[in-house]
Amino acid sequence: LGGPALTFYKAHTALGLAEKVGAASLFWVASQDHDVEEVRHLHLLLEEEVRALSLPLPPLPAGRIPFAPYREAVREFLGSWSRDTRVAYALEGETLSEFFARTLLAFLGERGLIPFDPMAQELAPLFQKALERELEDPLASAQAINQEAERIRALGGRPPLKRKPGATNLFLETDQRRLLFYQDGAFTDGVRRYSKKELLEILRTDPSRLTPAAGLRPVFQDLVLPTAGFVVGPNEFRYVAELSGVYALYGIPMPALFLRLRAVVLEPPIHRIVERYRLDPWAFVDGGEDAFLKAVKEVVEGFRGLEAELLRLLEEVEALGQKAHALEPTLERPFRRFRARLKGEGERLLKKLLRARMGRDAVLLHHLERLKRHLLPRGLPQERVYPFAMYALRHPEALLRLREAPISGRATLVLG
Repeated sequence: LGGPALTFYKAHTALGLAEKVGAASLFWVASQDHDVEEVRHLHLLLEEEVRALSLPLPPLPAGRIPFAPYREAVREFLGSWSRDTRVAYALEGETLSEFFARTLLAFLGERGLIPFDPMAQELAPLFQKALERELEDPLASAQAINQEAERIRALGGRPPLKRKPGATNLFLETDQRRLLFYQDGAFTDGVRRYSKKELLEILRTDPSRLTPAAGLRPVFQDLVLPTAGFVVGPNEFRYVAELSGVYALYGIPMPALFLRLRAVVLEPPIHRIVERYRLDPWAFVDGGEDAFLKAVKEVVEGFRGLEAELLRLLEEVEALGQKAHALEPTLERPFRRFRARLKGEGERLLKKLLRARMGRDAVLLHHLERLKRHLLPRGLPQERVYPFAMYALRHPEALLRLREAPISGRATLVLG
């Protein structure tokens, strides 16, 4: 349903940037992507229960997967939400990628977002010249990526992209989407060989069958669309940073890169819990149970006194160490190690005390589990699991709160 919430946050950042400079905000629909494991699951939080719908999708690009066989399952899973006019519009999509694009348009179209589907019949031919050029020297872009990867590795970095010997940056769609390799003047997808002439003919007949890999996709995007800024997430930022050589190969400058907004949504019950314990929701997203334990110290009777006693003991050990150093300087390091061990063991015991107390306190345990369901579902940040459309369907003001949010950094969106 529009992907996890980070999808809407990325669109929000693009919309905010475009508004500042009077540009258009385009959202690239990953219809060429065949990693169905990333798109076949939908998680919703309904009646304090994490519910999941998993579709048995074929290993095809999202733009080739018909939505009709799954429409009823999605409609049933969404329940009464499927009758919302925005959702009903999205459910009319013919393919999985069109369902996604329609969802974006239904919820963010009023702000000017333009979904761009590179596999759309009228748009795929725009990439034909770039693909023809890549076929002329099919290993050049892969070599450029590997060279940049080596440079990053020499600087101590860990580049995410690397091309195997003979690997190109092109996929060919047959019964599946397969990476093309090039050797001795011919291409192969691991099943059969193709001459350059055959691939050019496929390209002219159906340009959507030949598609760029991740190491080429941003460059093709910028060849076709005059891109001033490219909004990315942290992981995308790492791989796009490897593409400077590919951009140079095609003679175009890299666009400015902008990290998307990160956000956490607080529905009324969760807002009350974080307020009660003076808990920073982002501290919980980052630290989980440890952050909650730190926050509940104030409400556990006697805990502060015990913590103060440990601090006093550590101060006494520090003073004792100074006296020992005055008598014998070689004792300084052993006393420092002793204090560090005492501090670590003391903190471990205090944390164990909190956990034991929480295990006996039904209210504390209930609040912790509720925070996990809302803010760290499946052990992941909320923005990577639940769709923002879920909040928009449950709270009419959700889209307005998103619109009011900053376009970068971290934001907390309080609803209700």
